[in-house]
Amino acid sequence: MTKKQPPTRLKPEIAPSLKSVLAGIGRPEKAPFVPDDFQLRALDQIKNNDCLVIAPTGSGKTWIAREAIVSILGKGGRAWYASPLKALSNSKWLEFGLHFDTQNVGIITGDTKENTEAPIIVGTTEILRNQLYDAMHQGFDLNFDLVILDEAHFLGDPDRGVVWEEIMIYLPPRVNLLLLSATIGNGEEIAGWLKEIRGKKCAVIREQKRPVPLYPLFLHPSGCIYPFLEGEGKRVTPAVVEFLKDNKSTRRASRNLPDYAGIIRVLGGFNLLPAIFFLKSRAECDTALNCRKSLPPLNNYEKLNNDLAEMLHRFPYLENHRQLKALKSAGIAAHHGGQLPAWKLLVEEMMSRGNLRVIFATSTIAAGVNFPARTIVLFNSDLFNGHDFSPLTATEFRQMTGRAGRRGRDKIGFMLTVAGKFMDLGHIKRMLFSAPEDIVSQIKNDFAMVLNLLLSQRPGDVKIIFEKSFAAYQQNRHEKSLSAATKLWKDFIKHLRFLQQEGFVDEDGRLTDDGYWAARLRLDYPLLVAQCLRENIFPQDDEKVLAAVMAVFAYDRNDEINIIIKNMPPRLYSSLRKISLTIRPLTQRLKAAGFETAKFYPSPGMSMYLWAGGKEWNEVIKETGIAEGDMATLVLRTADNLRQITSLKDTHPDVAACAQKAREMILREPVLFL
Repeated sequence: MTKKQPPTRLKPEIAPSLKSVLAGIGRPEKAPFVPDDFQLRALDQIKNNDCLVIAPTGSGKTWIAREAIVSILGKGGRAWYASPLKALSNSKWLEFGLHFDTQNVGIITGDTKENTEAPIIVGTTEILRNQLYDAMHQGFDLNFDLVILDEAHFLGDPDRGVVWEEIMIYLPPRVNLLLLSATIGNGEEIAGWLKEIRGKKCAVIREQKRPVPLYPLFLHPSGCIYPFLEGEGKRVTPAVVEFLKDNKSTRRASRNLPDYAGIIRVLGGFNLLPAIFFLKSRAECDTALNCRKSLPPLNNYEKLNNDLAEMLHRFPYLENHRQLKALKSAGIAAHHGGQLPAWKLLVEEMMSRGNLRVIFATSTIAAGVNFPARTIVLFNSDLFNGHDFSPLTATEFRQMTGRAGRRGRDKIGFMLTVAGKFMDLGHIKRMLFSAPEDIVSQIKNDFAMVLNLLLSQRPGDVKIIFEKSFAAYQQNRHEKSLSAATKLWKDFIKHLRFLQQEGFVDEDGRLTDDGYWAARLRLDYPLLVAQCLRENIFPQDDEKVLAAVMAVFAYDRNDEINIIIKNMPPRLYSSLRKISLTIRPLTQRLKAAGFETAKFYPSPGMSMYLWAGGKEWNEVIKETGIAEGDMATLVLRTADNLRQITSLKDTHPDVAACAQKAREMILREPVLFL
């Protein structure tokens, strides 16, 4: 049962000292574009060197990338633009297609593969890393002259940072490398490492100035907005200090639900919309839409409806979306990972066109999605990191506040902090003055990496690669030892010996026939999938069942889908049971050898079986209870796993052909929409 929104109790007021600040709100005068000095310096450096650009969100890093590509194209060269997210890659593909003409731009993301011989390729970092594996294995040079790695701070991501590091190690030195990030503390250290392993200069270009200044605000529970800080100093204002001293006020603020409608009225009254409200969970974002009943009518109703009609013509499936009413009637929307990609794209487009007052979002919106607001509103000083809630890091805080203020549309952007149970105002103050965090190497071995390195390297060569790692470089600088490289090497040997034990690698460290085709399985559990292929367990004549069993391997959440599986079709049940019996001994051997193993759930398989069998999307969602965004992710990950199976058509032709048909069955609207 959803909690009712509290009655609007806030009385819009501002502290007198804010009147002059708010008077500065407005659209900057139009002026011809003039590149900033840091942009010109970066362009000059990338002509002959590697270059790391660290500049705030919205400051024009993409302009540098575009102009660098223009320079490369002028010389008859080719460029690869890699981003961490498929959604970002799709967005860049469309953007570059408009800028460079569609025939000059291709995309490779695993889900989408078009115009792959174009001089400009946009894709995900994993795809670029895999192309480097293939180039090393087949002995050819990567046919590009410039590689651009967007969101370069992902080098420090615990789960995916290894991919960024591998790219930087494997990339031929003749290919210039342009790294773009809004937040890296140890840029000079990264540049020093790149110079050491690539033998060429890596320039570091830093820009501290935000394109739109940020002004921090504090919303008192009464509805009065105060400055968060005093003047140009680093002290919080007396209003914040008094609030923190007033135990009754702090307890009341912690106990009450946020008055979203009241906050929107306050922001609207002082011209502080549009805004992004960063909330703690998907459920909170969805529940917040109930505030639409308490909001005043829209001023731009006609424009909103015209633009919405255009978007719905593009995505007709969304005409019955359950949250469409809130968007249409109140100009508010929710945006989070539990929603369909097409719905998120519609929300982003409606926001960028100026049709929405507020987006209720989780932190996913902060990571690279390009639609800033005039104001971002923080209700919490912590964030769910995938495992538990922890205080906002400087990187996360900068990504969120980077959405405040739209270049060319705002003279000033605002951050509004709202007192509440999970808001530590002291932590927010520290984040306002915190330096960007240092990146720490996240390189580690896994079986897919080891198999792919052995395609082109002897074990001794792999040891040299580890000595070139960022982990080894960092430890050498700080501790004067090679223990990081040694640790990686010992772990590699542990993986190698297990692969030898299982017959994927011979005694001399070379891949066996099984090892060669297993190396093409660039997915999370290559050995388990390979074992099923070895024992001929996967169905070869039932696309629905094959899609379903691959969904079990593709599911990446650590909880069960709440679906009753007692009525599972006999053939699916039999196939899942065979797979369980097949991988159990291997899983036990993995555990005995000290490797982590994942828990597999049957319910994702049942969900995919329903979808592959032709059931309507809404029926699948209703019957399984899975969030639309999670189901869409499951479909795309399953399709990617099936794509890996199709690559084995020379060694496993029957199951590869079945995988191709299964992939075509599940990749349909509303999952695919471009």
